[in-house]
Amino acid sequence: MILKNFIVFEGIDGAGTSTQIKKLIERDTTRFVPTAEPTSNETGKFLRRMLGGEFTVDEKTNAYLFAADRCEHIFGKGGVQELCESGKIVVSDRYFFSSMAYQSVSCGEELPKLLNSPFPLPEYLFYFVINPEISLSRVNARGEHKEIYETIEKQKKIAAQYEKVISEYEKNTSETGMKIIRIDAEKNIEEIAAEIWNILRK
Repeated sequence: MILKNFIVFEGIDGAGTSTQIKKLIERDTTRFVPTAEPTSNETGKFLRRMLGGEFTVDEKTNAYLFAADRCEHIFGKGGVQELCESGKIVVSDRYFFSSMAYQSVSCGEELPKLLNSPFPLPEYLFYFVINPEISLSRVNARGEHKEIYETIEKQKKIAAQYEKVISEYEKNTSETGMKIIRIDAEKNIEEIAAEIWNILRK
């Protein structure tokens, strides 16, 4: 099922999804609503602490936690579905495609697929393609505390899994109706912003 007015930006750490969402929102603050996963809900806060390395959980538990946070994000009061149905255009920094990339590397593909099967597809999926070494150099340049997935070995595996996941969905766009746009995330920020805007403003 497609959730109309729902747009998702996906890519490995440092791909520039957050930057491009900010650029898009600046163009129309009345219609576009930014959001992200993990969310700012209590479930999301717990996940961000875990991603920061504050504590560890079993990888399968991790997959369940992300799915629970996502369920509240989409279906909870004031969530994505409610906003989209009210006419707002919701733009999310990450969605279940990231779980199918990140969690599949650590706990296998079956559980993330099962847990995320009830969620609707976005109307548009922008997939940011970038060399993991370049993206990780951007992460390092921030000078911030690294999250548990932000190593070159993990990012290479996640990038490969992302490619597999997105390619599978690309084969079925005629059936699903979801529009998938690949973005060369190594381009200039303004060039990427213009490319995204030219697609969405139509």
